[in-house]
Amino acid sequence: MTRGRAQDTNVCGVTAAIAVLDGKWKTVLLWALEDGPQRPGELRRRLPGISEKILTQALREMEADELVHREVYDELPLKTVYSLTAYGRELADALEPLSAWGYRRLTRLTEARTAL
Repeated sequence: MTRGRAQDTNVCGVTAAIAVLDGKWKTVLLWALEDGPQRPGELRRRLPGISEKILTQALREMEADELVHREVYDELPLKTVYSLTAYGRELADALEPLSAWGYRRLTRLTEARTAL
């Protein structure tokens, strides 16, 4: 899915929701930010394998989609903190049933493999 789909108003609601979470890291970032505001370094430590470039890009896109708030403190060294907006929390809450379904699916797959 392309980034432009996130701005397309002529799609179904599910497509519109998925468009703002498109990519490998956005759902994990949403999950990590549910624990409260965090600095980029904290997020990188919590998400091994994410590069600084990809983290910055994903957070900027999530900020543009109004899921994340970026606060820059005017002190030296500069301090940046990311947190979920109310809109981002609403999306996280909406994803909870989907997450529960996913865990049930994983359990079924595990049970099917052990039954063989």
